[in-house]
Amino acid sequence: MSSALLRATCRRAARRWSTVGGCDGSSTRRNGGVNRFHTGASSWVASGGWDERDADWAKSRRSNLDATSTRRAHSAALGFDETEPVNPFTIVNDELSAISARMRQAVTSEVPALATAAEYFFKVGAEGKRMRPTVLLLMASALTDLSSGGADALSRARAASVSIDHAPAHEVPDDTRRRQQRLAEITELIHVASLLHDDVLDSAATRRGLRALNLEVGNKLAILAGDFLLARASVTLASLRNTEVIELLSRVLEHLVTGEVMQMTAKPERLMSFDHYFQKTYFKTASLIANSAKAIVLLGGHDTETASHAYDYGRHLGLAFQFQDDVLDFVGSGSVLGKPTLGDLKEGIATAPVLFAAEEHPQLSALIERRFKHVGDVELAHDLVKRSDGIERTKELAREHSALAVKAVEALPAIDCPHALRCRKGLKELAYMAVNRIK
Repeated sequence: MSSALLRATCRRAARRWSTVGGCDGSSTRRNGGVNRFHTGASSWVASGGWDERDADWAKSRRSNLDATSTRRAHSAALGFDETEPVNPFTIVNDELSAISARMRQAVTSEVPALATAAEYFFKVGAEGKRMRPTVLLLMASALTDLSSGGADALSRARAASVSIDHAPAHEVPDDTRRRQQRLAEITELIHVASLLHDDVLDSAATRRGLRALNLEVGNKLAILAGDFLLARASVTLASLRNTEVIELLSRVLEHLVTGEVMQMTAKPERLMSFDHYFQKTYFKTASLIANSAKAIVLLGGHDTETASHAYDYGRHLGLAFQFQDDVLDFVGSGSVLGKPTLGDLKEGIATAPVLFAAEEHPQLSALIERRFKHVGDVELAHDLVKRSDGIERTKELAREHSALAVKAVEALPAIDCPHALRCRKGLKELAYMAVNRIK
C-alpha cells in the first residue's frame, strides 16, 4: 500500500471512530471539537489550518473553561476541594479487598488441579492493578448521593460496602450496592479468563511478573481454568436478574472472541488498516470497560443518558490504556512491565506506533503484511519505529482519548455530595494515569 493511500485510509478510519461509539452503533458526542484534533492519523495541520470549525472549537473551549470555574466554585461550597489530588485506588481500596476475598472464594473447586489453576491470579499479591473493578466502584459512587443523611449515612454505607458478601453466586443480591459489587466481580473474572486464554494463544512466558499459568500447568488446563472463570462469572451474572445488563456483558464475551479472531485471521491488506486496528482494539480492550461501566449505572437505576456517559468514559479510558500499552511495548522496561517488550512485533502484530511509522517509512508495509516473519524483521521494524514519529503520535492519540474520558465524567448529572465528587475526581485521575504510567 502506498504512503499516500495509507494516510487516506487512516483519515477515513479516524473520522469513523471519532464519531461512532465503538462497534454497537452508539453515538459519541463531538466534545468541543476535540475529536477532530487527531483521533486517528490526521492532525490539525493536515486538516488545512484554521476555519470556521476551529472558531467553533475556540468558542466551545471558552465555554468549557467557564463551566470548569463554575463547577469548582460549586464543589468548594460543598466542602470538596476539586484541586486536591486524590488516589482513585485508595478511595475504594477497602471495598476492593472485600470483593477480592469473595472472588477467591468464588474460584474454589472440588477438583484440586482446577482450583490451583483458577486461583493463580487471585492470590494475595498476584491480583494486578484491579483497574476494572476500581472504575466500576468509582462510577457507582460517583452517581450515589449520600449527602442527605450526613456523615452517619456515609459511614453506614462504607461499613456495608466493605463487608464481605458470603452469599452463593446464584443467590440474588439484596440491595443495589451488592448488585454493583457483583458486577465488579464479574468484570474481573472475565478479564482474568481472557488473560489466561491470551497467554495460551500467544505462548506467553510471564504475566503480572509471574510465570504464565500455561507454563505452570500446561495449555489444556490453563484454557479450562479460563473457561471455569467464565462459567462462574455467568452464574453470578444471572443472579443480577437484569436482562439488559446480561445482554451487555454477553456482548463483551462476543467482542473478546471476535477481536482475537480478527487479530489471528486478518488478510495482509487489512493489517495495514487503522480501521481494523481501532475496531480490534475496541473489541479486545475497551468493550469490557465500556459496557461494564454502562451496566453498573443501569444497575443503579439511572437513566439511559447517564449510562451513555458512563459507556463513553469506559470506551475512551480503554482505548487510551491500550494505546499507552502500545507505546510501552517499545519504550518500557520488561522488568517493570512484568512481560517482555516488543511482544506485539514478535507475535506479528502491527500496533499504532508501527502503523504511524509506515507513513514515514513505506518499507514497513511489506513487513507488516508478512507479520514480521522473516529473520531480522522485528529488529528492522523496531529501528524504523524509533526513527519515526510513530511513538509520539500514539502518545498523542492516547492523550486525546484520556481527555475525552475526562469530558464524559464532566457530563455526568450534577450532584451535591462530596464523596460522589471525590469519586468523579478519582475517575479523572484514572484517565490521567492511563497515559502517564510506566507499567
